[in-house]
Amino acid sequence: MAGEDGEDGRTGGITKLADGPLRTPRGTGRRLHGAIAHKLGTAIVSGEYAPGDVLTGEVAFSEALNVSRSAYREAMQVLAAKGMVESRPKAGTRVLPRERWNLLDPDVLGWAFAGEPDVSFVRSLFELRAVVEPAAAGFAAERRGRGDLKAMKDALDAMHHHTLATDAGRSADRDFHAAVLRATGNDALMVLSASIGAAVNWTTQFKQRQRALPRNPLPDHVKVFDAIAAGDAAAATAAMRVLVELALDDTRSAMAR
Repeated sequence: MAGEDGEDGRTGGITKLADGPLRTPRGTGRRLHGAIAHKLGTAIVSGEYAPGDVLTGEVAFSEALNVSRSAYREAMQVLAAKGMVESRPKAGTRVLPRERWNLLDPDVLGWAFAGEPDVSFVRSLFELRAVVEPAAAGFAAERRGRGDLKAMKDALDAMHHHTLATDAGRSADRDFHAAVLRATGNDALMVLSASIGAAVNWTTQFKQRQRALPRNPLPDHVKVFDAIAAGDAAAATAAMRVLVELALDDTRSAMAR
């Protein structure tokens, strides 16, 4: 399929997207442009579009995706805000280098796990968690208040009741890790709660794609909570380090299948 700019359908991978267009009525709205951003974002993160690729013109893309041009433009704005693409007059929309992407954005994390995640990317996520979360648990043990402990305990109870095989259980898991970060009283660490929570959620879902979780991680979370509740910073740091290391081992096992 040729775009208005004379580029053929293979430019920027438009043919691949045309194989599975969005069957959505033409129009705008958050749901529509969000779906387009998801489709294109997933394609970029998976490598279907490489950094430096110029995406086919707006008209050709919107027709291939069966959506309005305005919805397509809004989707491009979403991707641009996440550092994934850059649009310039006459030059078109180009995929930016990976180091420009906001890889900790919860949407980008979700797109990374929509297919088969890159091994090095998964490792980098766990390295980040291994740096941030054990230290955060230590700070939480020294600074937590009653409200922080209640939030952690409520999350643990929900994880036990729903299990991590459910959306509710995984949501509770995110709540637990977010509560630990909040308990640090450190604004810079609290900013990471959405990213850490998304990483926890997507890696947990990934591990359960083909089989149940290889072990129950709830006891590891309880050990973290008990150390924080006791005000033992060293024990909380050690317990969180073990929790993250075991989660990485489980994820490696899932990726090796």
